[in-house]
Amino acid sequence: MINKRRVLSAVAVVQTIALTISLSVPLLGQRKSPASDSIKIPFETYKLSNGLTVILSEDHTTPTVAVDIWYHVGSKNEMPGRTGFAHLFEHVMFTGSGHVPYGLHDKLTEGIGGGNNGSTNNDRTNYYETIPSNYLESALWLESDRMGFLLDKLDIAKLNAQRDVVKNERRQSYDNQPYGRVSEIFSAAMYPKDHPYSWPVIGSMTDLSAASEEDVKAFFRLYYAPNNATLAVVGDFDPKQTKAWIQKYFSDLPQGKALERPKVALGKLDASKRLVYEDRVQVPRLYIQWPTVGFKHDDDYALSVMSSILSGPRTARLTKALVYDTQMASQIGAFQNSAEDVGVFQVVVIPRPEHSLTELEGAVDQVIQKFISEGPTVEELQKAKSGLELGFIRGLESNLGKANQLISGAMFYGNPNQFGTDYQKTLAVTAADVKRVASQYLTRSRIVLSVVPKGKKDQASKATESEAVTVVVGKRRGGRS
Repeated sequence: MINKRRVLSAVAVVQTIALTISLSVPLLGQRKSPASDSIKIPFETYKLSNGLTVILSEDHTTPTVAVDIWYHVGSKNEMPGRTGFAHLFEHVMFTGSGHVPYGLHDKLTEGIGGGNNGSTNNDRTNYYETIPSNYLESALWLESDRMGFLLDKLDIAKLNAQRDVVKNERRQSYDNQPYGRVSEIFSAAMYPKDHPYSWPVIGSMTDLSAASEEDVKAFFRLYYAPNNATLAVVGDFDPKQTKAWIQKYFSDLPQGKALERPKVALGKLDASKRLVYEDRVQVPRLYIQWPTVGFKHDDDYALSVMSSILSGPRTARLTKALVYDTQMASQIGAFQNSAEDVGVFQVVVIPRPEHSLTELEGAVDQVIQKFISEGPTVEELQKAKSGLELGFIRGLESNLGKANQLISGAMFYGNPNQFGTDYQKTLAVTAADVKRVASQYLTRSRIVLSVVPKGKKDQASKATESEAVTVVVGKRRGGRS
C-alpha cells in the first residue's frame, strides 16, 4: 500500500522575497587588509528532530533552485575487503526507490530543463538537482524517497546491474586508462594496508564481486540516515513553503544509529620510496609526492598558495624553469590535494623527447631547493593568491556552488560560514608561511614514481634504485616484485 505522505502534491506558486548575496571584494591593487574582505551568503540553518541538518539560502537572481544533499560517508568509512560501497550507492541511488520508479528521477529533473548528478570521494557522498523553481517540491520528494525508501526496491538483480556498471567504470577510468593506476599505487605506498585512505574510492573488482546484498544494505542503513546528512536549498524559493515541504517529506524518516568516525593518522614516510610502474603508455611520466595535511589544518592554505607559485602560468617557478627556460618538459603541475584527514603535495612532469626522468627529477629538486632557501617574492605571492581568489569566487556564481560551500562548512566544521574563514585565511597567507611549509613538507622523505612504457624500466628515474610495482587487476592493492 502506498504511503500517502509520499504522494507528491501539487506544487504551489512560489512567492519571491528579494534577498541579495553580498560580495565585497576590493579591486587588485586596492587590497584592504584580509580581515576586512568579506563574502557573505545569507542563509538560515536548522535541524529536524531526526537529526537532518537543513540550510536555506535565498537568491532570486534567476528562477532556478538547487537541492543539494551530502552524506558524511565516503570510501574511508569502508573496511578492507569491503571497499567501493559508497561509490556503488552513488549509482544505485539513481535506479528508483520505494515510490519513485526507475527513470522518473530524470524525467522530473532533466525532462523539465534541469539536471541531476552525484559524486563520491574519500570523505562524503553528494546528490543534487538543479531545477526551475516551480519544481522544488518534486526535487525534495525525490531526495527524501531515496533517503527513506531506497532499500524497498533494491534487490540482487538491481545490485548486480549497478555492480557491473561500476566495474566497467573502473576498467575505463583505472585499469585501461593510461596512467590510470597512479593514484592507487600512491595510496598503497603512502599508507598502511588498513589505513582508511589506502584504497581507491571506486573499490576493487574483488571487493565489488564479493559483496553480498546484505553487506550493501547494512552499509546503507548505517550511513544514509538523516542524522548523517545535510540538505541545502539555494536559489529562488519561498522559505515558509520550503520549510513545510521539508517537514512533510523528511521529518518522519527514522534517525539512524550514532556513528563512530574513523580515527585517521596523517601519512608519514620514514624514508623515501622509489617506484617504477610499467604501463601501456607511449611517453614516460614522473610523479613526486610528499605527505602533508588535510584541509582542516591551517597549513593547507599556505600549501595551496605554494602550488600556485610553483606551477601554472609561464612565470611560475617550475613551469618557467622546465617548460620555457630549459624546455626539458612539455607539461608540469604542482598540486596540494587535501582530504578531510590527510593530504599530499604532488609534482607531475611530462618530459620532452631526449630528456630523461632522471634529468627532470634533478631539475625539479634544484628549483624546489632554491625556493625553500629563498621563499616567494611579493609578486609571486600576490599572483598566486589572486588566482585562488578568482577561482573561489567563480565557484560561488551558481546556486549549486553556493550550496556546496555551505554544506561543506556545516558538515566538516559545524559552521556553514566556513567558506568566509577559508577565503580570509587564504588571503592572509604570508611569504614566511609559504617558505615555512616548503621547508617543512618538501623533504627528502617522499615517493618518486616513474610510469614508463612496457618493457622499458630503464627509462625510470634512477632506474637501478627503483622498485618495480606490479598491479594486478582485481586486487585491492598493488603488490611489488
